[in-house]
Amino acid sequence: MAEIGTDIGIAKALLEEAQVVAIPTETVYGLAANALSIPAVTRIFTVKNRPQFDPLIVHVPNLARVHEYAEEVPDTLHALAEQFWPGPLTLLLKKRAVIPDLVTSGLDTVGIRCPDHALTRQLLETLSFPLAAPSANPFGYVSPVTPQHVNDQLGDRIPYILDGGPCRVGIESTIVGVENGQTTIYRMGGLSLEDIERVVGPVHVQAHSSSNPKAPGQLKSHYAPGKRLILGTIEELLQQYPAHRAALLTFQADFNSPYQFILSPTGSLTEAAQQLFTALRAFDKMPVDFILAELVPDEGLGRAINDRLRRAAAVD
Repeated sequence: MAEIGTDIGIAKALLEEAQVVAIPTETVYGLAANALSIPAVTRIFTVKNRPQFDPLIVHVPNLARVHEYAEEVPDTLHALAEQFWPGPLTLLLKKRAVIPDLVTSGLDTVGIRCPDHALTRQLLETLSFPLAAPSANPFGYVSPVTPQHVNDQLGDRIPYILDGGPCRVGIESTIVGVENGQTTIYRMGGLSLEDIERVVGPVHVQAHSSSNPKAPGQLKSHYAPGKRLILGTIEELLQQYPAHRAALLTFQADFNSPYQFILSPTGSLTEAAQQLFTALRAFDKMPVDFILAELVPDEGLGRAINDRLRRAAAVD
């Protein structure tokens, strides 16, 4: 299994040798490699078994570094970065030639963000290159929010996990770009639609794509546990499926089942986001055949939670 520790020097040395290292962020743990090195980036795709048509996000320590890798930052996106970086916001920008096409799946745009985690920002400050870092899990599976989640899934494939503790946000970053002159959200995430619109006004929200996505994290079927997830109203689902074979995923409701996970008994969407991927992983260890789940209120972080649940339930 991988070594788990807090030594930035070890992580730095491995990354400079074109190795991959798991890193903490406020959203989820990332599988990081030198974004400017084709051999290093290739290792990300190999370790994750990730298709090369799904682009990667590039991580930088601050806004000033973005101009080394992107041709320009439109005014609205610059305003969002000034307001929310470091934080769970990825900007989709026209890339410079220094970013390999492998990182962007051949697209002329690249997703860039500045993560809000002190340990990883310290690491980024010591490096002469940015880090490409998708979630540190096998492709299509539930994203990891603790070092142990990473080790459980990829520990035999990577040398080191930089331990930053549990992720504070728990779901991936919101991806925002400009398309046809309109600010556009390509993926809902840890920064809410309301927060974005308070800074730049009304935005367009683009539905996910089933193939050849324009931005990372747009595939229709994604974030899935090992067991079938069925969305609906729990009460109605329990009339259709045998309760003794089902696990229940609820927002607040308690069905007194031995195999249930309540995302937030107090009704907090922030807590629900933090708990979502932990819950989905927990079900894989329960003696059940499928998961009956309900959507949460479709507001604030609830939009991102519902997006992940719909894709976890999707069948291509």
